[in-house]
Amino acid sequence: MRRNGVLAAVLVVGCGGDGSTEDQILNPVRDSYDTWLKVEPPGVVCGDGSQYKMFVNYSDKSDNLVVVFEPGGACWDYDSCAGRNGIRGAANPNGLEDNHWELGPFISPFLSRFDEDNPSREWNMVYMPYCTGDVHTGAKTITYSGGGTDPDLEFHHDGHAVVMKAVSWIDENFTNVPKLLSTGCSAGGVGSLVNYRFLRNGIRSVKKGYLLDDSGPVFPSSGYSKPLHSMIRAAWNLDSLKSDMPEGFTLDDMGSINTTLADEFPNDRLAQTFFRRDFNFSLYSYERFYNFPPKEEILRMWNADIDLLVKQYATRDNLHYFIPYYRNINDSHCSTVFTMSGSNIEQRDMTLSKWVNDFVNDEAIENMIEDPVPGEDIH
Repeated sequence: MRRNGVLAAVLVVGCGGDGSTEDQILNPVRDSYDTWLKVEPPGVVCGDGSQYKMFVNYSDKSDNLVVVFEPGGACWDYDSCAGRNGIRGAANPNGLEDNHWELGPFISPFLSRFDEDNPSREWNMVYMPYCTGDVHTGAKTITYSGGGTDPDLEFHHDGHAVVMKAVSWIDENFTNVPKLLSTGCSAGGVGSLVNYRFLRNGIRSVKKGYLLDDSGPVFPSSGYSKPLHSMIRAAWNLDSLKSDMPEGFTLDDMGSINTTLADEFPNDRLAQTFFRRDFNFSLYSYERFYNFPPKEEILRMWNADIDLLVKQYATRDNLHYFIPYYRNINDSHCSTVFTMSGSNIEQRDMTLSKWVNDFVNDEAIENMIEDPVPGEDIH
């Protein structure tokens, strides 16, 4: 839907009939094409209980829509949710500022109107910030004990409720969506995958859907990711969501999300991209569950899980992957963070930006995984 006129003058506008507020926020460019609006879906909160905020940028050139889920780790105990003892935790534990939208185009090229590699640069854009510590998918409020030395911490792992409110708002406000792209990196990549069904079915005007999960793979649970899957299943109360998941999905094998989505949406295109030398998501996946092994052992487990995923993807024609070897940015984590530049598969003379543009534009693509490149990631 093109919201001509709405962006120009109003400061506060009622949205739909659910009580949401939509505040106009002008960036320094100050034109109506590149304007971000804050949306506060009622009744959903960040981890600390503060109001959740999402951000929308309308296009006057296209009715297509991209939904980008923000990255930012995960948490499931006091140390990780409070950021104690240097434990890797989750983003925005203290809520979201009104100018949080500024991070979107910086983190994700899919939210930039000025990146020529971005296939969605002329689309409508929805930016889903991350502040619930549960890869945008939990359903549990819990009080983590400070152990007597720190105050107890109440944390709202309410990612699922946030997404469902957001989907309802998007459905009311976008009445014609020829193409929908769900994407994000890291925790946002997982969010783009596990919430794809809710976006696809909840936004009723979508004609065709596309998923690009960047560096948030849900591997088959038969591999090394099983302890992580078992832990988050309990920590975020994922069993409560089972009835909302695709037919055939089982929490005993969380990787079944890949094939069940492919079966439910056979005409959509669903893809993964990540690096074989990703030393960030792999740490989250294995470090605390396998007694903090050294880097090469972690990456050995990571590549064993990649092998399982590649074999799984070979069973469906609409599952695709682009897996380069290494990029010296962000511990080789996230193929699309900041830029797609450098996330190439040189042996196939293929850039990620070309592959992604072909993917979204329904051109022919090939599944690709890069062989080890001697001299890269030698540390």
